[in-house]
Amino acid sequence: MLGEILRFLLEIIFTLMGAVLLGRAWIHAVKLHPFNPMSLAIQQATNWLILPLRKLIPSSRTIDWSSLVAAALTAVVYLVLMWVVSTGTMLPPGLFPAVLGAALVTMVRWGLNMIVWMTLIQAILSWVNPMAAIMPVLRTLTAPLLEPIRRIMPNLGGLDLSPIVLLVLAQVAMMVLNRISFSLFGV
Repeated sequence: MLGEILRFLLEIIFTLMGAVLLGRAWIHAVKLHPFNPMSLAIQQATNWLILPLRKLIPSSRTIDWSSLVAAALTAVVYLVLMWVVSTGTMLPPGLFPAVLGAALVTMVRWGLNMIVWMTLIQAILSWVNPMAAIMPVLRTLTAPLLEPIRRIMPNLGGLDLSPIVLLVLAQVAMMVLNRISFSLFGV
């Protein structure tokens, strides 16, 4: 029972941390205003890890490499800790390449989860409170994902089905990645 509780807590803590680090990279990519309250909160929550990495790994105009490396390191630590909690043994050195592959898959899963949540929150708020203060931020963050779908989807007047299509695509991708992750590492 203690192992289950530890795995649950590790899952929550590391998924949130990974999502925040990937969110920081996404905010950099879509060029969300740096003084936006959400941007500031994410920066303050992650500066302890990103600022030292940024001295070694500079960011480009569109890619925040230090945030992506931090997310990858977070995924590796998460997988190693899950191994230790699940098996009660240290990770064998021969499994380290599998951990790196599984860490990449884990990062993509975290990113897909973030996409699902942002899209769901935006869709619900568009029905309930379209003038909510967070809506412009959500539109900015989801627009690069929804616009290509909107170009392909037929125009149904005031009905926008692109969030549903994005949710279905993200869920299918997560199913595939869960299978890949399990086959690589058993997590």
